[in-house]
Amino acid sequence: MTQQEMLKKMQEISFTLVELNLFLDTHPENTDARAQYNRYAEQLARLRAQYNAAYGPTMNFGLCPAENAWSWIDAPWPWEN
Repeated sequence: MTQQEMLKKMQEISFTLVELNLFLDTHPENTDARAQYNRYAEQLARLRAQYNAAYGPTMNFGLCPAENAWSWIDAPWPWEN
């Protein structure tokens, strides 16, 4: 998967998680939705770890060790691609 494909996939999964989160706000007892949320959250965590290892962090807070925390500014900004 290319860098752009990974970023797009992370955006798609994040959107899905937001939608499932909103649904679960009003349907907290729905075990199927909760299971889907957990599966997508795991997918996003794995994909983010792969992306971070290959291209550096996507965020500057809380998701990478301090030695890499500021390397995210070295890559092109999303609108520069």
